[in-house]
Amino acid sequence: MEDCGGLAACMRGVWKRLGGRDVLKGVTLSVEKGSVHVVAGLNGSGKTTSMRVLLGLYKPDRGVVRLLGRDPRGPGRGELMRRVGYVPEDAQPYERLTGLENLLFYARLYAESEEEAWRLVEEAAKITGLDWSVLERQRAGSYSKGMKRRLLLAAALMHSPDLLVADEPLSGLDAISAFNIKRLITRLAGRGSTFIITTHDLRVAEELADRVTFIHAGKTVFEGAVRDALDSFSADTLEEAFVRAVGGGKG
Repeated sequence: MEDCGGLAACMRGVWKRLGGRDVLKGVTLSVEKGSVHVVAGLNGSGKTTSMRVLLGLYKPDRGVVRLLGRDPRGPGRGELMRRVGYVPEDAQPYERLTGLENLLFYARLYAESEEEAWRLVEEAAKITGLDWSVLERQRAGSYSKGMKRRLLLAAALMHSPDLLVADEPLSGLDAISAFNIKRLITRLAGRGSTFIITTHDLRVAEELADRVTFIHAGKTVFEGAVRDALDSFSADTLEEAFVRAVGGGKG
């Protein structure tokens, strides 16, 4: 579609039926290059399904999807996905491997030589902020949830993708782990990386987002800059704007 031109990711009027019900009922998404775009919604609102459609893991029943200007299920999908990083909410590292062995496993998927693989590992180790001795000696199964999440983000970012999709990256983390990951995202976004982050926590969205999309009951109910969300719903916080957007907070 013409209005998808120049966007890092785009969905227009997307419907998807799963398990006998319409999970998505007209999702629209416009992700600008170099932005942190937060897709916010309650649990079960359709955020994860939207990301799976965007990444070509599900075929939309209706609507248009473009990822880095291309159909994510079209010809050249393998090449396209090498330009994307993805961290699902339920992703886990290989727990019997050390952190370093995990990173090397992923690096070999991207690299054309062993030398390049080790270069990617070194870059990823810097991204994690974890001590090299921890990565080298400790199995990932012994890591805290926050450390595991940083390891997975590093694996997804080591090949410098044009776009990273992270599904609920802060879910269940303690305050220090969440702070470290938010700082990592902010730092990388400052270098021009594009992020799509899903969350049900509007405080996270307010801290990180350049633009937001509110999804409720499978539909996009708002999309725009954070300031526009606050103005549109006469709200002081993004959380308040979301509640008003979905018709909550009555009575």
